[in-house]
Amino acid sequence: MTLWLVVFSSSSQVMIIAPILPDISQELGFPLSWLGLLVASYAAAVGVFALLTGPVSDRLGRRPVLLAGSLLMTAALCLHLLAGSFASLLILRALAGAAGGILSGAAVAFVGDYFPSNRRGWANAWIMSGVAGGQMAGIPLGTLLSEHFGFRSPFLVFAVTMAFATALVWWTIPQLQTPASSDKLTLGSALAGYRSLLSRSSVRAAVLAYLLMFLGISLYMIYLPAWLETSFSFAAASIAALFLVGGIANVLAGPRAGRFSDTQGRRPVILSASLGITLLMAATPLVAVWSWSIYGLFFFIMGLFASRASPFQSLLTELVSGEQRGSLMGLTMATGQLGFGVGGALAGVVYAHLGFITNSLLGALTALLAAGLVWRYLPETLSAGSPTVPVQPDACNILGAPDALCGPCPEAGHMARSLQEACAEKAKP
Repeated sequence: MTLWLVVFSSSSQVMIIAPILPDISQELGFPLSWLGLLVASYAAAVGVFALLTGPVSDRLGRRPVLLAGSLLMTAALCLHLLAGSFASLLILRALAGAAGGILSGAAVAFVGDYFPSNRRGWANAWIMSGVAGGQMAGIPLGTLLSEHFGFRSPFLVFAVTMAFATALVWWTIPQLQTPASSDKLTLGSALAGYRSLLSRSSVRAAVLAYLLMFLGISLYMIYLPAWLETSFSFAAASIAALFLVGGIANVLAGPRAGRFSDTQGRRPVILSASLGITLLMAATPLVAVWSWSIYGLFFFIMGLFASRASPFQSLLTELVSGEQRGSLMGLTMATGQLGFGVGGALAGVVYAHLGFITNSLLGALTALLAAGLVWRYLPETLSAGSPTVPVQPDACNILGAPDALCGPCPEAGHMARSLQEACAEKAKP
């Protein structure tokens, strides 16, 4: 619940930017076309800080990083109340992006540390359903608040929810044991760690696949509302209803796909969802036959996005041991943001010159290429039938957080990788 609220608050403040942009533009006096700069500043900050904090979380543990990111996000959202110009808003979006970069990798890495392999798909799916929560509740709430109380009010509300999430991180997230190391944490040691990761073909393939997934999402999603508005006269309420339908699909499909991948393997679910995304993206222009069919098609696309995401994130946490898990998540989050930013830039050019049909076909192609990388280079990481044992909290935890998640059995307490799983991870190429 704690990490779900963190994801919900963080994703809500991102999603609300586009719907309230007319209000921001009118009050601060800048053109709507500058939306891309706000998105780019946020994405760039996420990527940079995900890379920086990945090795830090490997050394210090996930809990301090989650606390720092939550506090920074709360402060950044509160400071949006002071935004009085486009330049100040741009800086504040970058500050929020820095917090998002700190949080994103650490949250997924914590799932990899805490849960055994046969529970990570389910856990990742439920936590990331917070994104759907932001889509379903955050966008309507933020739009209404902006309309009645000004564009700064949604950021204040999400700052309150993030402050509550920060308190929950302090009280409920335990500090797990971190591997001892005699090396100092420096820029050189961090770069050496990333070089070590990228020397493995499976990691390179995973990073490239992650980039392609985000590239395809932005190519397809960013101009879908504009296409529906200009080609089929969809009103703002119709677009909002579309994303509500997509959020419902995310909540319904994600946990089920995650649990299915915990029993049947990651690769079959990832490949099946990727092929489904490929076909449905390519088929999107056919909604011209009956425009309202976009609701059904979007429902299945968003469900497949969720079905692909949680098994893939779980696979990432299983490619490496806990000593490098934070670094790998930081690396993939950074490349994902790079893909999203590049896709956003390409999407505008393609949409303006070739139309949305080309956007959807290119999005389908990237999903297919990502599936090819998974099929060719990524191993099945789920350890069938591996036992699980509870893990003790860090004896050197000086933060003093109550270990609220501990319990007498693995289902109620900490989850740790078994010795067999750790050995299997170290033996992977």
